[in-house]
Amino acid sequence: MNLFDSQQNIEQLPLKDFAEKAYLDYSMYVILDRALPRIGDGLKPVQRRILYAMSELGLSAISKHKKSARTVGDVLGKFHPHGDSACYESMVLMAQAFSYRYPLIDGQGNWGSPDDPKSFAAMRYTEARLTPYASLLLSELVLGTVDWVLNFDGTLQEPAILPARLPNILLNGTTGIAVGMATDIPPHNLAEVIQACVLLLNNPQASLAEVCNIILGPDFPTKSELITPISDLQEIYRTGTGSVKLRACWELEQGDIVINSLPYQVSGSKVIEQIASQMQTKKLPGLEDLRDESDHENPTRLVLVLRSNRVEATRLMSHLFATTDLERSYRVNMNLIGLNGKPKVMDLRSLLLEWLDFRVTTVRRRLQHRLDQVLARLHILDGMLIAYLNLDEVIAIIRNEDDPGIVLTNRFALSQHQVESILNLKLRYLAKLEEIKIRSEQKSLAEEQRRLEVLLKSESKLKNLIIKELTSDAAKYSDARRSTLVTAATPAESFETPSVISSEPITVVLSSKGWIRAAKGHDIDPESLSYKAGDEYLCMAKLRSQDQAILFDNTGRSYTLPVSNLPSARGQGEPLTGRFTPPENANFISVLGGKPEQWYLIASDAGYGFLLQQSDLIAKNKTGKIVLTLPKAAQALPPIPVSNLENSQIAAVTSAGRLLLFPLAELPRITKGKGNKIIHIATPKAANRELLMTVLAIIPYNCDLSLLVDSKHFILKANDLDIYQGKRGQPGKLLPKGLQKVQSVTAII
Repeated sequence: MNLFDSQQNIEQLPLKDFAEKAYLDYSMYVILDRALPRIGDGLKPVQRRILYAMSELGLSAISKHKKSARTVGDVLGKFHPHGDSACYESMVLMAQAFSYRYPLIDGQGNWGSPDDPKSFAAMRYTEARLTPYASLLLSELVLGTVDWVLNFDGTLQEPAILPARLPNILLNGTTGIAVGMATDIPPHNLAEVIQACVLLLNNPQASLAEVCNIILGPDFPTKSELITPISDLQEIYRTGTGSVKLRACWELEQGDIVINSLPYQVSGSKVIEQIASQMQTKKLPGLEDLRDESDHENPTRLVLVLRSNRVEATRLMSHLFATTDLERSYRVNMNLIGLNGKPKVMDLRSLLLEWLDFRVTTVRRRLQHRLDQVLARLHILDGMLIAYLNLDEVIAIIRNEDDPGIVLTNRFALSQHQVESILNLKLRYLAKLEEIKIRSEQKSLAEEQRRLEVLLKSESKLKNLIIKELTSDAAKYSDARRSTLVTAATPAESFETPSVISSEPITVVLSSKGWIRAAKGHDIDPESLSYKAGDEYLCMAKLRSQDQAILFDNTGRSYTLPVSNLPSARGQGEPLTGRFTPPENANFISVLGGKPEQWYLIASDAGYGFLLQQSDLIAKNKTGKIVLTLPKAAQALPPIPVSNLENSQIAAVTSAGRLLLFPLAELPRITKGKGNKIIHIATPKAANRELLMTVLAIIPYNCDLSLLVDSKHFILKANDLDIYQGKRGQPGKLLPKGLQKVQSVTAII
C-alpha cells in the first residue's frame, strides 16, 4: 500500500467540530463519572469503588482494620486509575464524623479534625474498615440486585451502582463541581427521611407540604441551629435550589458567653482569629477576653469574657453572627443523576419517589434472584429424589455403562444439571436418611417459593416488605436531630446598627477641622477641651452609648459611626478622614443622632430644602450617603432638628438681609434629593456668593424672634413678624438697617 492509499483511509474533520465533540465528551465524562452522585446509592464513582474494594478485601465492620494504603492500592489498580491523593481524600471524607452525617468508613489514626479537615495523616499511617451503616449499601450486592460492568481494563467486573437499602443521597448529601453544573445536597436525619418514604409508599399522591411536615430541614453532622424560616425551607424543597443558614449554639455560664458548638465545616481557630481581630481594632467594646477551652470532653468550648454584667450578651452575639463564621450560609442545589442516567435538579418529593422506584426495583430483583435459586435447587432435589428411589438401578448404570450420564438422562428423563448432581454424590450420602432430608428441604423450599411468588405478584405486599425493612433499618441506625430548627431566631446585626454595651450618656464633640471624640456624661463644656493648633470647637451632640453618631458634610453627604467606637475626650480625638473617604475639599459641618424617627430640615445655601427622618441619614460605607443634591457652587447647611411638623414655621435669612417666614408643612418629606425652594435668591456665582441663604431656623408660631447680629441680640416681637410672613419660594422682606448681617436666628418662647 502506498502513501496515497493510506491517506484515503484517514478521517478528516474540521477542527471546530472535533474540538466541540471532544469538549462535550469530556464534559459528560466529568458529569456522569466524577462529580455528580447517582440517586440510587448517593455515591460518586470513586466513593462507590472504594466501598466495593473494601468489601472485597473483607474489611467489614467486625473485621480488623487494615492500612489505608492497601485499600487505595486496590482501588487504583483494579477500578479507578487516577491519582492516589484524590482517592485517599475521598476515603478520608467518608471517615470523618464531622463531614459525613452517617460515616461509611471507620478510621483508626489521624483522620483530621474539625479545625483542619485536611490535617489527616498519610495513608501509610492510617487504618480503616467499613462502618455498620456501610452494610446498608453493600449487603444485597451478591443477591442479583444490580448490573455489573467491566472495569477500566476489562479484566474485572464492578457494580454499576450499589443496592442501597436507604436513601443515602439524602442522608449524607454530597457536593461536587462538574462542567457547567454543580451539586450541593445537604444531609438529613435518617428517621425523618424514612418516615417520609413510608408516607409516600402508603400514599404516592402525598403532597410536598405533607412531606415537609416530616422532613423539617437539613440535619448537618455537627450540632448547630438551623435558622432558615420554614417557608424558605419549603421553597427550597419545592424548587431543589436555595440556601440555608446555620448558627453556633451558645449559653451564658457564670456571666460569660460559652460557645459549645459551631456550624458545619467552621473552624474554631478561625472564629477565634476573627473575634480577636475585632478586639484589636476596638470593635468589641463589651468584650474583655477570649479563651479557647476546647478539649477531648468538650471538642468546642469558646469562652467570651464580658466586661460587665451590663453588656447585653444577645446583642454581642448578634454582632458576632453578622461578622464572623458563627453564622454561615450553605447553598442547596439538589442536582443528581436520575434513574434515566441524566443529570437533573429535583425537588424533594420527586427525589424520594424516584429513589423508592429504585428500591422497589432492587427488592424485586432480589426476590426474583432468590426465587430462581429456589427453583433451581428444587429441580436438583427432584432429580436426586428419583435417584434415591431407584438407587440400585442408578448404581448399576454408573458401574456398568461407559457414558452413564446419557443413560441416566434417557432412563429417568433427567436434565443435565440433575445428572451432574447425581454423578457428583459421595457414597456416604447414599444412606436412607438422605431421602428424608431431601423431602424436608423440598417442603421448606416449596413454602419459600410460594411466599416469593406472592410477593412478586402483589404490589401491596411488596411495598409492605419494603416498609418493614426501612423501619427496621431506621430503628437500628437512626439518632436524634443535631441541627435544631429555630423558627424565631434573632436577626444577625453588626454594631453599625445596634450597640452591645449598656446605655450611658455620651457627648460627641466635633471640631472645625473634622476631629471627633466622645466624653462620658452630658454636662461637658466642649469649648474647654484641648484642641490642636488652628482648630476649635464646632458642634456637639448629646447621645447614648448605644446610639450611632451621624456626621454631615458641606457636600450634602451623611456618614455613620458607632458612638461606642469613638476615642475618648481626654485626648484630642482623631480625624474623621481616617474613618471615611469624603469628597475632596469637603468639610464636616454637623454631628447629630438619637432616635431614628427624629425629623430634620436639610437645606442648601442656594435656598432649597426638604424634611427627612434620621433613619434616612444612616450610611453603610466609608464614602457616605448622598442625601442633599446641591446646585452648582452651593453648599449644605447643618441639619436642623424638627420637633413639631404641623405647628412650626421656617425663618430663612439671606446674606442680603431678607427674612421670610412660612409654614414648615409646605416643605416636602422625602429621603433624598434637592428639595423645594425655601426662599428666592439669585443663583450664586463662584466669584460672588453674597446672595445666598446663610441662616435657617425652625420656630413655633406666635413667638418672638431673636436675631444675633455682631454678638448682639435684637428681638423682633411676634406682632412685628407679620410683614415677613409669606409663601414658600418668595424673596422675603428686608430687615431694618443694622440688622441685615444676621449670624443666627432663635425663637423666644
